[in-house]
Amino acid sequence: MGIAGSDARRDFCQNGAVKAFGRLTLVAATAFAALAADASAAGFLGSAIEGERVITCQQIGRKLGSVSVEQCLDSGARPTGGQTVSGTPLLMREYPPVQSRRPLGRILLVGGIHGDEYSAVSIVFKWMEMLEEFHSGIFHWRVVPLLNPDGLLQRRAIRMNANGVDLNRNFPTPDWHAATEDYWIRRTSRNPRRYPGAGPLSEPESRWLAAEIARFRPDVVVSVHAPHSVVDYDGPPEPPERLGPLSLHILGTYPGSLGRWAGVHMGLPVVTIELPSAGSMPTISEQKKIWVDLVAWLKRRLTEQPRPDWTFDAMTATASAAGGSR
Repeated sequence: MGIAGSDARRDFCQNGAVKAFGRLTLVAATAFAALAADASAAGFLGSAIEGERVITCQQIGRKLGSVSVEQCLDSGARPTGGQTVSGTPLLMREYPPVQSRRPLGRILLVGGIHGDEYSAVSIVFKWMEMLEEFHSGIFHWRVVPLLNPDGLLQRRAIRMNANGVDLNRNFPTPDWHAATEDYWIRRTSRNPRRYPGAGPLSEPESRWLAAEIARFRPDVVVSVHAPHSVVDYDGPPEPPERLGPLSLHILGTYPGSLGRWAGVHMGLPVVTIELPSAGSMPTISEQKKIWVDLVAWLKRRLTEQPRPDWTFDAMTATASAAGGSR
């Protein structure tokens, strides 16, 4: 082959290499652009979520005298993806297992099911501060400080959500329509504060909590209310006899209540802490004592008693516990 032929072949090879490099560079550039777009989208989403958290904490901190905006933000509670009727994000904080310790069980702590029970929200934020300092991994916690922000954040706080539904009458119950009709119409004379809604889990807040129970599968549910000044309990034995200044007094359940659904029909231990006042907090020593006694009971309960073995149908929100219903 002559000199001209050698030059042509060299040019061909070089041009091919250039083209191949160009194609490779284009692929790399496209992939980089896609990664950058994903990172940008993730950053935007993260900023949006953080913005939601800040706005919600500002609203909560301005409403509650016992919880500041800074304390709400410092709690680490973050939007879950769940929202209220008005679109307010539902916040939750998880205190996961620690690497060196297997937890005794999973605990779901819920405050503020009723929007006008200020103390039932505030005390959960105080307990979150204690968890932040002392979480040892003995339990795996998920904490929802305020399930009903729409009720709390009204100019004048209300028990119900923005649809006028009592969330603690909106959970599934066998023969829900007949049972709630009998309760609401005959027993409460259509008291609007006790309205159970159009159907079980008709409300986004109760649907979210039911789905969270399905996801998390807690061994114990702790719900905070006011102002009956007792410890109430639903589910398999044995209940706590006393938490701080609060003594056990079984109040009974109502159609559509969390206690009847999760405690009676699902067989999950449901501890309802009824604080003495909806508008004012227990003393600091009482807050700590309730918490210390609760943790001590949880240790005994989950050490001595079998943990719930239950299945959950997330579509119909019905559940059965092995030997747990009563």
